[in-house]
Amino acid sequence: MTSDSNPWHHYLNRRMLICAFLGFSSGLPLFILLNLLQAWLSKSGLDVRQLGLLALVMIPYAWKFLWAPLMDRFHFGKLGRRRSWMLFTQAGLFVAIGATGMLDPHAQIKVIIAVAALVAFLSASQDIVIDAYRREILPDSEQGLGVALSVNAYKAAGMVPGALSLILADHMSWHAVFWITAGFMLPGLICTLLIKEPAVYGTPPKNLRQAVLQPFQEFIARDGWSGALWILGFVFLYQLGIHMAVALATRFYIDLGFSLTQIGVISKTTSLWASLVGGLVGGLWMVHLGINRALWVFGVVQALSILGFAWLAHAGPDPLVLGVAIGGEAFGLGLGTAAFVAYIARTTDPRYTATQFALLTSLAAVPRTFVSSSVGYIVAETGWFRFFILCFVLALPGMLILFKVAPWNEKSENPVAS
Repeated sequence: MTSDSNPWHHYLNRRMLICAFLGFSSGLPLFILLNLLQAWLSKSGLDVRQLGLLALVMIPYAWKFLWAPLMDRFHFGKLGRRRSWMLFTQAGLFVAIGATGMLDPHAQIKVIIAVAALVAFLSASQDIVIDAYRREILPDSEQGLGVALSVNAYKAAGMVPGALSLILADHMSWHAVFWITAGFMLPGLICTLLIKEPAVYGTPPKNLRQAVLQPFQEFIARDGWSGALWILGFVFLYQLGIHMAVALATRFYIDLGFSLTQIGVISKTTSLWASLVGGLVGGLWMVHLGINRALWVFGVVQALSILGFAWLAHAGPDPLVLGVAIGGEAFGLGLGTAAFVAYIARTTDPRYTATQFALLTSLAAVPRTFVSSSVGYIVAETGWFRFFILCFVLALPGMLILFKVAPWNEKSENPVAS
């Protein structure tokens, strides 16, 4: 039976359930570091300057490509190349998260920081192998939907340490809270034990030298240096405009005259739901559009959403316009991210998925780091309205590169192939 006669085949299948479980497992440690750990140490009376230093433990997320080749090359036990690393990182996270709450924030702060760094390292490593596994089990036609479900489950995981765990902390010891929170790693771990190792097409790297060099050699040999540079340019530029637009969003709202309460209520509620809807709509729509056309359509929506901020800058402190601008940005970014990550997944070679995926996602993160340090200077020279127009213009080069990397009518892509 073809997918055209049975469209739900693309929506409800075992692969999508796996993406959701592993996405939740991937997101939980990050939000524990961002929310639960900070709340615990704040309640313990830790100095705000020491709290700020905890941001340094997040470094592994930016440098995960350095050890990704090890995860392409080696495995241990009988679980295979992907599942063995998933089980190792998930089991390690369960123990490390639970053990954190057994430490004394007053006498063992250095140990706590070290354990937090270990959690970040294991979490980033888990992200590497889960991204690789998801790419390898999904056909190209399901990459968008699989990414959308994974990203939404990732965000949903934040409700555990950001809400449930904080409520529990008012009624029980932090020791118990951390072990209960760690317990939410177990569904992903059980999933890892039940699923199958993905098929490997071609020959995986046989030694560490091949694991480090061959991903680059294969990427360049595929379409030559010219093709590789077009892809790298696209990955760098596709979401540059929208990331610039939101880099100092909170400062923009304050400058317009919104109160912190207005910003908090409107931003948190509107942004969360618009982002979730954007990701899910994007994933479902991409099943029929295909990745190439989704990059075009969603890229246009993503770019136009920037103009919502220009409208807000012109309209002034209007709560309704604020809600529309924030919701539009979150919806557009949700759509664009679903197509963008699906494209990155499709671009990787199954033999070197972990390394190539980690490298491309790290490159995509570079603009976010770069613009965060330069946006303030640009705004000081242009003002907010012209700044957002500039962001819209900077969204266009990435769209133009689509003519080279993802043509609208590329015949090789069949978005609804069974």
